[in-house]
Amino acid sequence: MFNIEEFDIKLDTEFVGRNFIYCDEVDSTNAVLLTNKEFNQNGTVLLAEFQNKGRGRKNREWVSSSGQNLTFSILLTSDFKENQINVINFGTATSVAQAIENLYQLDVELKWPNDILVHNKKIAGILLESVSKGNKITKVVVGIGINVNQPNFPGKFDIVPTSIRKDFHSIASREKLLSEVLNNFEEMYDMARQSPKKVFDTWRIRCKMIGEKVRIVDDDKIKTGIFEDIDDNGFLILKQNDKTEKIHYGDVSLR
Repeated sequence: MFNIEEFDIKLDTEFVGRNFIYCDEVDSTNAVLLTNKEFNQNGTVLLAEFQNKGRGRKNREWVSSSGQNLTFSILLTSDFKENQINVINFGTATSVAQAIENLYQLDVELKWPNDILVHNKKIAGILLESVSKGNKITKVVVGIGINVNQPNFPGKFDIVPTSIRKDFHSIASREKLLSEVLNNFEEMYDMARQSPKKVFDTWRIRCKMIGEKVRIVDDDKIKTGIFEDIDDNGFLILKQNDKTEKIHYGDVSLR
């Protein structure tokens, strides 16, 4: 059972998580915050013990055992430009990585565009979704799934999953971890609005794939080359011989 009082004591934010909603089960925390008009306060956090329609990027199913992990979403209601979404995405990944590293001293890496890895295994993922009016994005929902205390992961996966419990060899406090992530997130959010470059630079430090030969799969398209860098919008720059190409979507793996 999630201890809301323990979480609240460790939360040190101005607005993120100050409106906190706890549910036993929902279809998807992202879907609830996107579609429910009752939730409109900036920084609202919805945590669910179980999602019966949890999903990741490209509508892939996100499987998480009830009561063992963290599956939650953060609502942002400020006006955004389209090119700011990637800054939030990369900053969120960094916020989660820093929290896991600070609390459990695990070596955390980031994989483009939104995976968080420990020992090349997936420990967390992010899914951003938004609502637009005209050419303005009026609502952004940041969905985060962190494998905390789940001991095993039956099934087949593109990236082998792990959890903090498996790598830290001890039960982890979900309350402490969630508050740490949200504390980091609020600092990152301020940085993203003032200096996006700092967010991307911080992300780069944790991405070990930069400079390596990679394979990128986007549906039936496959491209290979050197992962040269990310650009000012967070798109992957792929170098093939003397040419470079910006990649907006795709699953990246080392060749």
